[in-house]
Amino acid sequence: MDDYEDFQTTVRVFDEMSISAEDKESLFAILGGILHLGNIIFDDGSAVQSCCRVSPKTETSLAKAADLLGVNKDTLAKDLTARVTGAMGLKIALSRENAANVRDGLAKVIYSRLFEWLVSMVNRAIPNTQQYTYVGLLDIAGFEHFEENSFEQFCINYCNEKLQQFFNERILKEEQIVYQREGLSVQPVNFTDNQDCIDLMEGKKTGIMALLDEESRLPAGTAAHFTAEIHRIHADNKRLMVPRKLKIKLRDEEGFVLYHFAGPVCYTTDKFIAKNNDALHSSLEELLHSSKNKLLRQMHNPNESKSWTLKKLQRNVAGKINFISVASKFSEQLNNLILKLRSTGTNFIRCVKPNSIMSAHVFEGESCLDQLRFFGLTDVLVLMQKGFPSRTQFTELYEVYKPLLTKDLKRLEPRTFLKALFNALGIDDDHYKFGVSKVFFRAGKFAEFDDLLRMDPEHLTKLVQRVRIWILHYRWRKAIYGALCVIKLGKKIGYRQRMIIQAQKYVRGWLCRQKFKKILDALRQLRKLAAQLDKVKAQYEHLNGHKGTGLANMIRTVVDQAAFEIAQIQRQLKDFDKVKYSDIEAGLAHLKANIADVQNELRKHQELEQQAGGQEQPEEKHETLGETAMNSLVNGENGLMNGFIQPTLVEAVHAAPNSLLSTPNGESSSFHLLDAQTVDTSVWDPEVEKMSYMELMQRIGKSTDELEKRACEKELSRRHIAFAQFKKEKLASRANGTTDFVTVK
Repeated sequence: MDDYEDFQTTVRVFDEMSISAEDKESLFAILGGILHLGNIIFDDGSAVQSCCRVSPKTETSLAKAADLLGVNKDTLAKDLTARVTGAMGLKIALSRENAANVRDGLAKVIYSRLFEWLVSMVNRAIPNTQQYTYVGLLDIAGFEHFEENSFEQFCINYCNEKLQQFFNERILKEEQIVYQREGLSVQPVNFTDNQDCIDLMEGKKTGIMALLDEESRLPAGTAAHFTAEIHRIHADNKRLMVPRKLKIKLRDEEGFVLYHFAGPVCYTTDKFIAKNNDALHSSLEELLHSSKNKLLRQMHNPNESKSWTLKKLQRNVAGKINFISVASKFSEQLNNLILKLRSTGTNFIRCVKPNSIMSAHVFEGESCLDQLRFFGLTDVLVLMQKGFPSRTQFTELYEVYKPLLTKDLKRLEPRTFLKALFNALGIDDDHYKFGVSKVFFRAGKFAEFDDLLRMDPEHLTKLVQRVRIWILHYRWRKAIYGALCVIKLGKKIGYRQRMIIQAQKYVRGWLCRQKFKKILDALRQLRKLAAQLDKVKAQYEHLNGHKGTGLANMIRTVVDQAAFEIAQIQRQLKDFDKVKYSDIEAGLAHLKANIADVQNELRKHQELEQQAGGQEQPEEKHETLGETAMNSLVNGENGLMNGFIQPTLVEAVHAAPNSLLSTPNGESSSFHLLDAQTVDTSVWDPEVEKMSYMELMQRIGKSTDELEKRACEKELSRRHIAFAQFKKEKLASRANGTTDFVTVK
């Protein structure tokens, strides 16, 4: 490396860029002044003088810097150690540390504006009459993690977070989107998204950068208050933590821990506010504006310079120095860079640090593996293994190999040609996939395919022959499959038609069963009750000592009434749509209760006969028993009159049966009254009134004449009412003491 030769080359390039000799001299003077400015150091002031002062050891550097920058030496020293603020021109002394920050800030501002001026001169020298494509190389500092991390490391790591997100989008996310768009079935690869960390750093109003700018604008902003606000607002954020939780010797108000994609970093915030301000004191701005160096004076004149910093420069308000946020400027420039990267084709070069001791020929495997994992390269390798990293358009690949094809193969569509070609070459189906507009290859398989295709001409002739054979087979299979599909489709249509009819049959059957389910249940219950009724009737007829008595007649009447109710329910079921099912259920319940009570009476009498040992009891006892049973059946809990049959003293009825039948209200007079009430020829048809109970029931069930059926129903109802009236009068006569009923204990 020859510095002299390089310097001459630089000067020659400046001449080609039409930079004047005066500007070149001013440029080199400014660079020299910046170098000497960095050599200035400060000492603490004396007991009398509170402000710091330039160290006598660096007075020479101060003088050379002032001379090269074209400013007064004493004025420069005064502005570096104190600042004048407010309309009254108050002088505020600076500490040694603050003076060093002002010195560094002045050097940084001068160099930044000089760099912007030089870039503008380069752009002006490049002809812009037409659009040029370019290859850009972006070199970004890697992730930094030191024992003490300040604002610089925060900005660098923020930049790495943004670039890592761009890497994930371009390599992992967009790759899987391409697979989905092309219809390829590839197992998705999950990767860590760092959007939450970026939002924590650059979020509006509550992000760390926004809080830093807000604190920097305060007249008395402090690092402790800035750190406390971060911990308060983001207390629940999993990316942020206080230093003491990681056992770092740092108080909570002195820093914060941020979990980046590459691991946690503890940032010390004591210098964040000072380093975030990119503006100079008003006195320094005036000093540069009055410089004898024409180029320096031009760069610091807002009306003449295009500097971003000068355009953002604010006026001195209420004693507060001008504030230009370094964090906001850095974030804006970084976002513009990401936008430009998204508009270009991007390739990535990942740099891995082989060891932590910065020595040659030392390789730390675990550390390198961690770096690869943090960078997301392991996810990329998984995606390459599962996916198809090589791809090309059908038409592009077809055009590449078209000169090698015969005339008949050139007429094929690109997709069909590629299918035939891959099968002719014997490439495994798992090594490639056809998408909608592209063909995809496994890693390294595209190169193998290209090598196979570019073999000697003799091999190419055989390959063309295999392609023709495959195309013939393909067309034959396509025709056969088409015919089979038509046949299968016809069978499927016929099968579906049959199944539709079958399904309709099942649905109609189910609907019919649901509709008549209650009717069928009611009919089954009626059959069961009719069978129980016949059994009860037969058992009472075979009961010793009761044949031909009033009890037997009464049981027959009860059975006939139950049969009438059964027939009535059957008629209701025929007109099920016009009758409420609740009424049918009520009728069935009433009928069941009546039959159950009759069965209970039968059981009691059978038990009494068994106790008597088959011996014949006095006739009076049986007649009294019949009268008591009839009273129970008519006026009991479920009787014909009240709807209820009360428990009967069966023992008492068996003890004195003749006492009731021998009275004026006994069997003879009572049935005489019943017969008198049933004879009413003025109202009813003489033919109907002569019918027996069973004949009435048969006429009601079988007659097709509505008038005859109605007359029979009225006659049957009249008889029930007459019988109920008979029982009512009999009970009244007993209550008046005219009966001779005897109860035997």
